[in-house]
Amino acid sequence: MTELAQSPEETVRPVKACGRFIKRFTRAQRYLHAVLFTTFLGLAATGLPLRFSESIWARGLAGFVGGFGAILFVHKFCAIVLTGAFLYHVKDIVARAFVHHEKGVFWGNTTMVGNWKDVKDLIGHLRYFVGLGPKPQFERYAYWEKFDYWAVFWGMMVIGFSGYAMWFAPFFARFLPGWALNAALVIHSEEGLLAILFIFSIHFVNTHLRPGSFPMDMVIFTGVESEPEFQHKRPLEFARMVNEGKLDARLGEKPEKWQLNFSRVIGFTAIAIGLILLVLTLSAYFG
Repeated sequence: MTELAQSPEETVRPVKACGRFIKRFTRAQRYLHAVLFTTFLGLAATGLPLRFSESIWARGLAGFVGGFGAILFVHKFCAIVLTGAFLYHVKDIVARAFVHHEKGVFWGNTTMVGNWKDVKDLIGHLRYFVGLGPKPQFERYAYWEKFDYWAVFWGMMVIGFSGYAMWFAPFFARFLPGWALNAALVIHSEEGLLAILFIFSIHFVNTHLRPGSFPMDMVIFTGVESEPEFQHKRPLEFARMVNEGKLDARLGEKPEKWQLNFSRVIGFTAIAIGLILLVLTLSAYFG
């Protein structure tokens, strides 16, 4: 395994070149991501007017949709849907790890849990950016993808709990002091802004605007990557699957043209909405 991590190009057995596609995400994972980014956009689009209610654009939006009460209703609806998706994902992780005894959920090459290799990849990437070393070789998930993943867990814990504490204040007031509910308002607002700034700048750039993916990484929509693209982005995973004879089991169908076009429309729409909300956030916050 050490040799594989150091020089995958030397250990990979020859693979017949053809126009094949490799599965990266299941249909359930893609649907769950669709729910995630849709509800997050909804929460951002409704949370910002509530946060900056004195802004001209916030008052205009409230007047257009029927008032801030309507905005708050949509905000709560998106929160419920996102919470349901989050709990479904947690249930799936628990079932895979403890019921089906699936290997690699919490450790190994396929885990989303950070490990020492991610630390070395981060340092190596920084050295690569300034020309002091080669580009790191990535496995199934890169360190920044794991960071994005766990940021969702952090957001659900902090932003989610503070939001529900404000929503059901009489209930939480039974066992929380008054200052804690006041703190929940501040935490929910500031952490929400941080999440918006992170998703609409760092996550969008890392996922779609970086070299090799620009102008959009389609894999989360189609679920597959072409074999050359997969080998280029995930050389260690590609080498491991070839050497273990598991590559053919991961083969998928080539995306249909309508699927690609539909994915582009959805993806670019989400990015456009995100960038607009990012500009409104910065203008309102610093204005």
